[in-house]
Amino acid sequence: MTNCSISQSNQLTADQVLIIKGGWFVSHGDLNENAITHCLSPHFTPRELNDSVSLLVVHNISLPPGKFGSCHINDFFQGCLNPEDDPYFETIHKMQVSAHCLIRRDGTLVQYVSFLDKAWHAGVSSYKGRDKCNDYSIGIELEGTDDIPYTCEQYNTLALASLALKNEYPDIKDNITGHSDIAPGRKTDPGDSFDWGCFSDTLKQYRHILKG
Repeated sequence: MTNCSISQSNQLTADQVLIIKGGWFVSHGDLNENAITHCLSPHFTPRELNDSVSLLVVHNISLPPGKFGSCHINDFFQGCLNPEDDPYFETIHKMQVSAHCLIRRDGTLVQYVSFLDKAWHAGVSSYKGRDKCNDYSIGIELEGTDDIPYTCEQYNTLALASLALKNEYPDIKDNITGHSDIAPGRKTDPGDSFDWGCFSDTLKQYRHILKG
């Protein structure tokens, strides 16, 4: 079970939040300017005018599988993964996929696709009877695996990102789910290692701090 407590050093004030400008996360207030980077992916489609964002999907990814901290995820989403860097990459380097964001193990965030566009993250999928989740969702990847616990820093950043997205797109409401839930039998992420209770508690703590 992940410890969900927010340490004193991570306490937020109203000036330390994630905000969205023109479809992109930007640092604000005292938040470390290096906490957010933009790494543009060509793998997206413009949203249609009637594609109201109403869903947030949590994924996981590690490249090579089970290894953290490299630039390979950026390369993969940008379509420039070198198949010679690892045998596993020979099977995936031609895939055209992306997510809107990645949250690394240290809690830093990389954004690849504007929220105004559809990232190619969900694939064949359905949520509450509605198919083609890419049309109306935002996809956030956590650097991790189904069976390795995520870090407190990742839960903190995911909670901050979720609050900002819910503020920008009120139709999301409580529609936050895992890739496995919109593509059952095909996908397993974010896996049993993702502590939904911890995420919910962290979300509530930050919401209380920012309102207080």
